[in-house]
Amino acid sequence: MLIQRFLDYLKMEKNYSSLTIKAYGDDLIDFQKFYSQVDSSVDLIHVRRVDVRNYLMFLSEHGFSERSINRKISSLKSFYKFLLKIGEVKSSPLNGVVGLKQKNKIQIPFSIDEMNQLFNSDGVFPDSFEGRRDALVIELLYQTGIRRAELIQLKVNDIDFAQNRIKILGKRNKERLLPIGDGLRDKLSNYLEERALRFSSTNDYLFLTSKGKAFYDKLVYKIVNTYLSLVSTKSKKSPHMLRHSFATHMLNQGADLSAVKELLGHSSLVSTQIYTHSSIEQLKKVFNHAHPRSEK
Repeated sequence: MLIQRFLDYLKMEKNYSSLTIKAYGDDLIDFQKFYSQVDSSVDLIHVRRVDVRNYLMFLSEHGFSERSINRKISSLKSFYKFLLKIGEVKSSPLNGVVGLKQKNKIQIPFSIDEMNQLFNSDGVFPDSFEGRRDALVIELLYQTGIRRAELIQLKVNDIDFAQNRIKILGKRNKERLLPIGDGLRDKLSNYLEERALRFSSTNDYLFLTSKGKAFYDKLVYKIVNTYLSLVSTKSKKSPHMLRHSFATHMLNQGADLSAVKELLGHSSLVSTQIYTHSSIEQLKKVFNHAHPRSEK
């Protein structure tokens, strides 16, 4: 099966993460289902450009966002580029197909006051294993800026208590070492002690569910959304917004853009620069407040 060969290629040769590979697979299967309804007698090798355009029109008419459609275009382009490489097709039906223009929505990060209110208010986190675990999850996401998938993949042995750092396995299995403060180190140590008393299993993953199983995407999102809803009215309350807040607060406090890039695990400064808008807004406030000509 061509789709499976492509996914194996992404895993073995491109070293993509399991979540990325799953996203590619889902996009390709969605397209295959659509195409088979149009013409069940023809396989993916014989797809034409008009078929791709009809699919994109179908997605648009059914309410898919520009971002989702562009991701599917990217998946299809990668798939047919692979088919070209292995000689299954002579040309790609994606030639000439361009992505849709996306509206740049500026996401407002959580404020420092909101984060302080979350961590410093009594009764926000329940006095239980789950409550202390959830508090640590949010603290770790906010203090390190790691991705949700990186948090889920964290192992107990990835924490270096002697050096105050954690080892992160990022996109495309790239490793990076992140510093942690004494406070976060102590909370991690206390959590592991309580975790050992609660579970007799030898599960290597750092964060476990109430039943001692490894964490999963929806649970991390639920934890973040539930607690941040108590202190913030922002529409988007997700793990990525904690990453966004980490980067913005670091930059606002004078951190170098290149240093933040390394902490976030970005391969290019272009990716990091999307977080600078909030810093620019902060500079505008300083200018409007302090510059003698700001109101002239």
